[in-house]
Amino acid sequence: MIEHVRKAVGDEVELLHDIHERLHPVHAVQFAKDVEPFRLFFLEDALAPEDIDWFRHLRAQSAVPLAMGELFNNPLEWQPLIEGRLIDFLRMHVSQMGGLTPARDVALFANTYGIRTAWHGPGDTSPVGHAANLQLDLWEPNFGIQEWYEASELEYEMFPGLPQVRKGYMYAGGGPGLGIDVDEDLAARYPCEDVTEFWTQTRLPDGSPARP
Repeated sequence: MIEHVRKAVGDEVELLHDIHERLHPVHAVQFAKDVEPFRLFFLEDALAPEDIDWFRHLRAQSAVPLAMGELFNNPLEWQPLIEGRLIDFLRMHVSQMGGLTPARDVALFANTYGIRTAWHGPGDTSPVGHAANLQLDLWEPNFGIQEWYEASELEYEMFPGLPQVRKGYMYAGGGPGLGIDVDEDLAARYPCEDVTEFWTQTRLPDGSPARP
């Protein structure tokens, strides 16, 4: 698949691939070796947090850039990867890791090792979270890339100052603080729904729960 896409788009388009920790560590190492010829911008979540010691084997056998961190919660998870120069991009979820202050601290720490940021920013990150990500991006000396989702017109109306994307670049709102506000009256008309994300309900053949 990746070979087909690389041939179709040429060398000027950056490709990223996310494993979502779904491979056994030894197979993740093999996969990283297999995709190396296609010059990925980075390979994401090749290993689960409990398997981070395998990053040494992966780094020793492949030159593909590595991104990791969206499941991390505390410094003892990301510190050894930074100090060992075992990854190239930080993918932590800013609110999950404790907010702007620890994110600032880890960005500065990683900068001394030449590691860049790629803060987690999927569609289930709130508009306020995306605004916070962008403020970090604008400040940090080691910005790499920012994950973004396509916000709806309703979200832009509900959250004045929500960052806008034009030609691949994000632009912050002009307001104070994070540059974003919330129209509480409008938000009250669209309450949150309590739903189960079925793609997360992965189970093994014996019925036991497993990481999706």
